[in-house]
Amino acid sequence: MKKILSTITTRLLMSFQAIGFGRTILATMLVCLSFGMASAQLNSHPTLAIGSAAPDFSLQGVDGKTYTLQSFAKSKFLVVIFTCDHCPTAQAYEDTIKNLVTAYMPKKVAFVAISPNDAQSIRLDEMGFTDLGDSFDEMKIRAKDKNFNFPYLFDGATSNVSMLYGPQATPHVFIFDQQRKLRYTGRIDNGLGIPGAANTFDTKNALDELLSNQPVKVEKTKTLGCSIKWPSKHDLVAAEAASWKTEKVALQNLSIDSLKALLANTTNNYRLVNVWATWCGPCVTEFPDFVTMNRMYRHRNFETISISMDELGRTPAVTSFLEQKQASFKNYIAVGDKYQIIDAINKDWQGALPYTALIAPGGKVIYSTQGAIDPYEMKKIIVNSLGRVFEIPEKYRAQLLK
Repeated sequence: MKKILSTITTRLLMSFQAIGFGRTILATMLVCLSFGMASAQLNSHPTLAIGSAAPDFSLQGVDGKTYTLQSFAKSKFLVVIFTCDHCPTAQAYEDTIKNLVTAYMPKKVAFVAISPNDAQSIRLDEMGFTDLGDSFDEMKIRAKDKNFNFPYLFDGATSNVSMLYGPQATPHVFIFDQQRKLRYTGRIDNGLGIPGAANTFDTKNALDELLSNQPVKVEKTKTLGCSIKWPSKHDLVAAEAASWKTEKVALQNLSIDSLKALLANTTNNYRLVNVWATWCGPCVTEFPDFVTMNRMYRHRNFETISISMDELGRTPAVTSFLEQKQASFKNYIAVGDKYQIIDAINKDWQGALPYTALIAPGGKVIYSTQGAIDPYEMKKIIVNSLGRVFEIPEKYRAQLLK
């Protein structure tokens, strides 16, 4: 299977490179797709066939209610969309789904979204475009943040319902008629979630045809998005965790001049800078959050930098701590007068630890705080700065949207 995965990924790289994509961009784009191919069976849960009856379900929504097929019995048509929090393609279509609900609910079309993903089957390097994973609690946050106007249900505890429907990627649409027979399955449109890019509106077309008592011309399409995180993919998460143990952890001295150059940030990366010390309780408590964020976003234009305010004599203790936490990003220990270091970092900073700043390319400080961070809010700031969706250069879109 590893050989098959390697072959598929290589062919995808070659195909996209043929139209001009660089390898760095492609590596990011394939993060959601490649690990999804690595399961023992590429299509172990086939998509429900056209004409099939809708499998019943009993799933809890983020609103605290339990939904079944009967919950939508008064609607002439039912649209079931398998989607999730973490996937950039799914996020890109959130507003489109809301617009579909607004347009078609008055026409007796019901919508329900189901997250099929086991939250324990998502690798951190698949979360580079999100602030949230796919747990039920995180779904509640996303639904509130985005003001979802449709039920959002959790199937990630077992994925049993999703296995009956057979979504292949998020998002994946299933449209059922009044007898709850499947009439359309596939993508929302061909725009990959890029505003204004779509020119074929498959879901909308299918609904319009059904509402006009016409046969659906295109009953099935492929879906491009993030693979479903079935429970069987726990081994991929375990493999990622094992790889972290092999990553090198290093600690370097940092002079004031080098510090000033670091803060100027002449790179193309967003820099998350954490100033801490081994003797600082809140610093030690929150440090694993920085390790997690580094693992999530490091494959994008992002880097994590830690600066220890310990005395040089404690270098062995600092190194030992960093190794225990598997902090394989850039780690420094400040050298020189501590108050000059504080002023160099931020003249308004009073010196209490921890201190955190997010610095954009060019040196602009987007965010800074004295004291412990809120991990969710920090991730939100980071991903809003980096972008939540995969941006495809316009000159390449025509060939990808065929």
